[in-house]
This record gives sequence, structure tokens and C-alpha cells, in this order.
Amino acid sequence: MKVLYIGGTGEISFACVQRCAGLGHDVTVFNRGLVAEPLPEGVARITGDMADDETYARLGDGGFDVVCQFLAYKQAAVERDVEVFGGKCAQYVFISTASAYQKPPGNYVITEETPLGNPYWAYSRAKADMERFLLARHGDGRLNVTIVRPSHTLRRRLPGGIAGGDDWAWRIVSGRPVIVHGDGTSLWTLTHSSDFAVPFANLLGNGSAIGEAFHITRHMEPFTWNEIYTEVGRALGAEARLVHVPTDTLVRYNAEWAGPLLGDKAWSVMFDNSKVKSVAGDFECKMSLPRIFAGAVEHYRGRAGNYRPNEQLHALLDRIAAEQGALGG
Repeated sequence: MKVLYIGGTGEISFACVQRCAGLGHDVTVFNRGLVAEPLPEGVARITGDMADDETYARLGDGGFDVVCQFLAYKQAAVERDVEVFGGKCAQYVFISTASAYQKPPGNYVITEETPLGNPYWAYSRAKADMERFLLARHGDGRLNVTIVRPSHTLRRRLPGGIAGGDDWAWRIVSGRPVIVHGDGTSLWTLTHSSDFAVPFANLLGNGSAIGEAFHITRHMEPFTWNEIYTEVGRALGAEARLVHVPTDTLVRYNAEWAGPLLGDKAWSVMFDNSKVKSVAGDFECKMSLPRIFAGAVEHYRGRAGNYRPNEQLHALLDRIAAEQGALGG
């Protein structure tokens, strides 16, 4: 197949490009060409900017069988894609997000039957709106759509939340406390992008995937946040000093944290991947937590020299840790 990736060098998409190239597909990526990481052998690059309508419009005449859209975050982007690719590709794959599912969740086991609805995070609502628009255009016969919803998927980055993964790594190595929402025992799913890429690639050119939505994650195997940050510390060769703070309290410190916490990471969930397995074939997530973090730490060390701490953020995190530690003291 001739496959176009809009993106192709990101945390998730790079592994998907690798997988598709390894399967012998004719793969092209469209992006700004700013990532130094070399593309797999045989993968072509079209250098351009999403904001350049003229350059972007020419992609529709590239004769691609499948278009994988990893960079659409606003409705206008997918509206343009309908115009550019409608009637010109056999399958359009839109990368949405599992955070679009109902919050608070009605059941801790998430399936594709779980309704969409996230009152806490505008990002998630925007993705859900784009899904609805695209599926309507699929129903109109304008574009053959497949929806894919990743959850927390890693390759080069350590897990973040109210701070970035590099922020937490710097704090752990510096001996500063790591703020963990709740008591750290809520359940969370982490997936390595190389494991995600296996079923993803099997959805491409798959007629049973047309008009359907799938999440792709580690199957029914969550971790606690205490496990996650402790393992990050172990990979860094330092102890992660965990300070537990109620989620509602954290949001009072910074209202912007409602999105990544109440809109995503605060709830105990696990993902049932039976639907995607029924279409893309059975798959196993081979990357353990230690292996995921060992690889991410290797990438982190390569960029750590350029890390510049956000003084305002770290001062707030230190303040929260100190105030929490003073309770009852």
C-alpha cells in the first residue's frame, strides 16, 4: 500500500512508520522536517507546514491508499482533510484520544461502547467533536474513516501530568519531591509505541476497520502511579520521593491541572482491547515498565543538558510538597 503519515516522527507515529515500512508498504511522511532522528530506510519525506494550504492541498493528488492524520487538533484541520482527501484515498485514519471517553468513567473497564464526554479537558472535547464530524462525512460517503484512540503511549518521553516527564526526571535526580495525585494507588495504563504500532498497522487497508473506532493500549494490565514513578526513579538511578496530594487540592493550586487530572489521569481505568484484536488480530504488549523507562531515560539523558527548569512551576511543586508535609505537624 501507499501510505501517507501526517506527522510521522512523533512519540507514537514514528513507531507506526517503522512498522509499516517493515511490512513493505510505500510510506511517506509529511512534516516540517525538524526532528533529527533519521527515518527508516525507504521512507520518503515531504517537507511542509500544516499552515501552508497550497502545499497541503497537493497531498491529495499523491495517489495515497491510506492517510494517517496524527496532527489534527482543531476542527478546521479535519474539515480541510475532507476537501483534500475526500474521494482520493481508500482509508483516512484519524488519531483521536482515549481521554475523550466519559469522565468520571461509569465503569473502570473501558470499551469502545463507553460514551464520549469529558467536561474537564477542552483538548478531549475537541477530539470528540472531530470524531463526530468525520464519522458524519463517512456516512455521507465523502471519506472512508477509521478512528484510533491512543491512551498514554510512550517512546522517548517519561510520563508527565501536571508537569512534563523531563520535569519529573529533573526533580528525581535533584532529590526534589514528586507530586502524585491522590494516594498513588489509582490504576493507569502505559503503552509503548512499538506495541501500539503492531495492531495499528494491521488496521491500514483493512476493510473491517472502515467506519469504526478503536482504542489501542496495553490490554487489561494497568499500573499504579506509585509503581510508575518508583520505576522511573529506578531507571534514573535515583529514589523518587513521592508526596501524595488529593486531586481536588491540586486543582485548587492550579485550575489548569483539571484537564490532565480530572480529565484523564486521576481515574482508575483499564482498557479492553477486544474490539481491535477482533479486526487487527491478537497482539501482546512486549515492553515491560522497566524496558519502557530504560529507553525513555536514554533519550532523556541525550537532551538533559538542554533542560532549563521552569522556576515558577518548580517553586509551586516545592510549595505544595512543603505544605502537604506540614499537615498535622
